[in-house]
Amino acid sequence: MAREDREKIREELVVVGNGMAGCRAVEEVLKRDPHRYHITIFGAEPRVNYNRIMLSPLLAGEKRFEDIIINDEAWYADNGITLIAGDAVVEIDRAARTVKSASGRVVEYDRLVLATGSDPFVLPVPGAKLPGVVTFRDMDDVDAMLRASETGRRAVVIGGGLLGLEAAHGLSLRGMEVTVIHLMPTLMERQLDEAAGFLLKTALEARGQTILTGAETEAILGETHVEGVRLTDGRVIPADIVVMAVGIRPNTVLAQAAGLEVGRGIKVDDHMLTSDPAVLAVGECVEHQDVCYGLVAPLWEMCAALADALTARPSEGYRGSVTSTKLKVAGLDVFSAGDFSGGADCEDIVLRDAARGVYKRVVIRDSRIIGAVLYGDTGDGAWYFQLLREGADISAVRDSLIFGQAFAEGGSFADPRQAVAALSDNAEICGCNGVCKGAITRAISEQGLTTLDAVRSVTKASASCGSCTPQVEMLLSLTLGDDYSGERVVSPMCKCTDFTHDDVRRLILEKALKAIPAVMQALHWKTPDGCSSCRPALNYYLLCAWPGEYADDQQSRFVNERLHANIQKDGTYSVVPRMWGGLTSAKELRAIADVVDKFNIPTVKVTGGQRIDLFGVKKEDLPAVWADLNAAGMVSGHAYGKALRTVKTCVGSEWCRFGTQDSTGLGVRIERMTWGSWMPHKFKIAVSGCPRNCAEATIKDFGIVCVDSGYELHIGGNGGIKVRATDLLCKVATEEEVMEYCAAFIQLYREEARYLERTAPWVERVGLDYIKQRIVEDAEGRAQLAARFRFSQQFHQDDPWASRVAGRDAHLHRPLSLAAE
Repeated sequence: MAREDREKIREELVVVGNGMAGCRAVEEVLKRDPHRYHITIFGAEPRVNYNRIMLSPLLAGEKRFEDIIINDEAWYADNGITLIAGDAVVEIDRAARTVKSASGRVVEYDRLVLATGSDPFVLPVPGAKLPGVVTFRDMDDVDAMLRASETGRRAVVIGGGLLGLEAAHGLSLRGMEVTVIHLMPTLMERQLDEAAGFLLKTALEARGQTILTGAETEAILGETHVEGVRLTDGRVIPADIVVMAVGIRPNTVLAQAAGLEVGRGIKVDDHMLTSDPAVLAVGECVEHQDVCYGLVAPLWEMCAALADALTARPSEGYRGSVTSTKLKVAGLDVFSAGDFSGGADCEDIVLRDAARGVYKRVVIRDSRIIGAVLYGDTGDGAWYFQLLREGADISAVRDSLIFGQAFAEGGSFADPRQAVAALSDNAEICGCNGVCKGAITRAISEQGLTTLDAVRSVTKASASCGSCTPQVEMLLSLTLGDDYSGERVVSPMCKCTDFTHDDVRRLILEKALKAIPAVMQALHWKTPDGCSSCRPALNYYLLCAWPGEYADDQQSRFVNERLHANIQKDGTYSVVPRMWGGLTSAKELRAIADVVDKFNIPTVKVTGGQRIDLFGVKKEDLPAVWADLNAAGMVSGHAYGKALRTVKTCVGSEWCRFGTQDSTGLGVRIERMTWGSWMPHKFKIAVSGCPRNCAEATIKDFGIVCVDSGYELHIGGNGGIKVRATDLLCKVATEEEVMEYCAAFIQLYREEARYLERTAPWVERVGLDYIKQRIVEDAEGRAQLAARFRFSQQFHQDDPWASRVAGRDAHLHRPLSLAAE
């Protein structure tokens, strides 16, 4: 057949979109049948096809535009492709099978491919349209950022996902001071879990960027040009340019106007056919089986299926993608694949190497990998991903899986116990303390050590970061054989760590660890995010260790503390407003009565601690209840918390004929000093005006019994399941001494007791003599303890009800159906 005749029978293929997906689809078609179509490609940008993923290196100055071109002009010419660049298609006439461009050009088609990609999402906040606010999707955005970096010095990037961090990195390399604002608590939360996100944040901050997580943009400021960003908490960050990188959404405008079926994206079947058989779609603009993709690998698989369909090649079509992400963010390696959300039916294998900045987590269900997150060392990402895609049974290599392919498949070294046995006596086991294998085994043999704690105590091995704990335990097992039981003298905090509560508290201070992920990374936690036992404990320990610096983690608190009320068995809550020293007034009682009527609260009860408890409050009513109580001057009684609950008093010398001192006034003073203080467990105080002890001070955590000559101070009482009378700590002469001894005792308990350990078992464990030595006999130490307590109170005496009334965490009080919207 003559060339002219072949040209006449070619079908017309029009591709809308000159990006990576559109051109890749054309490449696949040409590969299968290069003479089947006359091809016309429309592109909105006045450029040839380039690699959009390389915009970041372009911004960073690592590449030029010429370096990121995928198909140059010669490619279009060599393949007889008509490129219409800089003239976007604005209309599809499906009946006439034509497309119309912005310039009015009309082109007929036999088959039409839509590869319209996605559009950046722009937050609808005031100032979003100011000059100086840009997105990060194409060359024009890069040009705008480059111009800004030449004249300005401060950049704000809204969005801590991959694109936002790449923009921040590029602008930082251009010499700008960069602040990243991210709504979620973890950077790149879709690709990284909390632990990896924390490491990434820490590394970026070390590179000079300011990272604000959990920060919400309220407005972009400026008159004629962007000048700053205001957050919802009132902070203002100055800016010469604002980069909006908060996400993308499929560009479906053209398809929707043409009457094609559209959901989140253009709906396609397995062969990438839309609801019109003459129209196909591919790339970020499509929705396949309810899923839209934003990664390159799925796009390539879609293009192959689309080309099969366009060339009538038999094919199973596209069946969806299992995706992985291997990225280098600002020079930092991260990898993730599959589902790493975990859950009750999953188990995690975690490796943390704080010294090398490495974090690895593999999530397993039914002996198969379902997800993986790697930070710092991503060399085995492809291997994990292969095992995940194949659904391979990993039982045979489970023990060594986390160490990577070379170790897991490395013959004899697949058995970690055998590997430790093969080490020489000079091999270093504990890098932190410089302890070698021979020193450990000699200590075990010569000193009769039989437990990990004993080895730690004698040799210091595994006593610091703890990463060598498994090797030390293996040496115990190898040295003692059947005589090694594996049991610890003091149990670890929980299954997530080998360290005890005391170890963790000590190391938090020694290593200056100031965040939960930092503790978990430095102490080699065995789980990615801890558990319901260790997270509340860590949250308390950090709060106690670093007042004013550590940001309280609400997610690590039990439900009562998160909602600042007690949940009852029917799902409603009870609320206890604070009454200082047990005193109240007509105004407060009237406010309580009004709240009861207004919210139909069914039960009102006086507690054993002289307070009023309102039962049956609906969760969604809590903020309004607190608002009304706040308006009457009442604050939270912390009846739900591991905190100071009440200071119970009798009437004392003011009204009682037996009273020796002003017990009520002293109780009010103490409660105003101690309210809001977080404790290892609930904490109660009482002040009795005379030895008749009407306030029951001798079964409280700290009790004061007033006598003619002064005040008897009692500690460690408990009126719970196991009743324990207090121990007499000492007797003092003045109220000021009472205040100092009380503050010092509380602080000693706060600093040294284990989480969920009340004062009664703590006093019995450490001994009354020890406490007397620290509080009574050491005047300087007592003053220091009291000073540390008062210092911490300036940060903790913040009524949590008031902040909730102001709107913080309002979503926690919405019904579930509304919260999901």
